[in-house]
Amino acid sequence: MTRPHTDSAVRRAREALGRQVGALERSLAVYYGDPARDAAMDALYARFVKPGDLAFDIGSHVGDRIASFRRLGARVVALEPQPLCATAIRAIHGGDGAVTLVQAACGAQEGILQLHINSANPTVTTASTDFVRAADGAGGWEGQRWDQSLDVPVTTLDALIAAHGQPAFVKIDVEGFEVSVLAGLSEPVPALSFEFTTIQRDVAERCLQRLSTLGYGRFNVALGESQTLTFAAELTADAMRTFLAELPHEANSGDVYAIAR
Repeated sequence: MTRPHTDSAVRRAREALGRQVGALERSLAVYYGDPARDAAMDALYARFVKPGDLAFDIGSHVGDRIASFRRLGARVVALEPQPLCATAIRAIHGGDGAVTLVQAACGAQEGILQLHINSANPTVTTASTDFVRAADGAGGWEGQRWDQSLDVPVTTLDALIAAHGQPAFVKIDVEGFEVSVLAGLSEPVPALSFEFTTIQRDVAERCLQRLSTLGYGRFNVALGESQTLTFAAELTADAMRTFLAELPHEANSGDVYAIAR
């Protein structure tokens, strides 16, 4: 089993971030150093990722999914546009030759886009103004402020595949920008996941429509950070739409897993 990070690697990340570490301290504490959480995550991703596979981590944040994919023996291409998060990823995973970090966003076409940065909670930084509007006043999102902006380069899934090869699995977690990421994919990969939130169920609906068009026919879901699939057998796209529509607002978020037919 590959173990790409240690406590000392996370300490190096804190040192590299210096006085900026406060903004990511919670993420480093939550996403690293919990063996039970790591084991559950590895068991989930082992359904989709095997040793020697390539995995894409779109929206890496501080790279805990990179760590899981590496423990499973996969190579990783990770996208993270936020300089602060990219610094943490380099400090933790930079010595691993099987990890390629691309400091860019992912979207429908290559170019430049504006990130809306939540400096107090960088995990919900987004390229989607609709996401910011949906969070405003929503239950469970009180006090969130997107108080900075930054122009960043944009690549596409198709461009990443052309450059690095086809992945066995793509994880997409980009705070309401998931439809745009999927618009940049023209052929299905074997499996992928996308995050959804209950403040933007319409985004999940559009993602399911796009994935059905691409040829995905089987779906499952993990709620919150449970790292556990909800259903013993995959659902159709219609059944997944119904399930997401009927979730209580308090469910907040999760990840839909899609498997190509």
